[in-house]
Amino acid sequence: MSPRRSYDQYCSAARALDAVGDRWTLLIVRELLAGPRRYTDLHADLPGVSTDVLASRLKDMERDGLATRRRLPPPGAVSVYELTARGRGLLPVLQALGRWGEDRLGERRPTDAVRAHWFALPLLRALDGEGLVEVRLEEGVFHLRAGAPDGPVYGDGPAPGEADARLVLDAETCEALARGETDLPAAVRAGRVTVTGEGALAKTLREG
Repeated sequence: MSPRRSYDQYCSAARALDAVGDRWTLLIVRELLAGPRRYTDLHADLPGVSTDVLASRLKDMERDGLATRRRLPPPGAVSVYELTARGRGLLPVLQALGRWGEDRLGERRPTDAVRAHWFALPLLRALDGEGLVEVRLEEGVFHLRAGAPDGPVYGDGPAPGEADARLVLDAETCEALARGETDLPAAVRAGRVTVTGEGALAKTLREG
């Protein structure tokens, strides 16, 4: 394992960047916020990362206490990576970066990769309350847990159980939300987002 790189500065920001400042590290955290992931799944959802770099970053994250690796019991019998409590503590950092970077998104470029669950973080910022939310986009379906104090904050596929709210929106609306050009209540009022469900989140959005 390569020796730890450090800025050697007595500053908490510098110490944090010692651990997460390398290219790809925070995006790996973004993927692991969905819960345990296999190496092959991480590689598939991080287009552009080489296998060597991904393996190196995961080793660094294990060393720095951000992620752990464990083997699932049969019949799975595969190794998965998951965030530690310290790793999950990076969610507000990613949220702040996403908010700061909204005005840099612009229109989607032909070369831009996209995954449905990448819209989970801007939607989490837009939701006020707690509950399980299922989201249907043109790119796919995912679910998120608004206000979740611990554990995965989103995942691929339909909600694992009765959702407090279900949202259906097109790519144009989702991209506008990600760029900060509109907010979720305004998009619902404009008819750009369909909300169903009987949970408090759904009622708040419909009444907003």
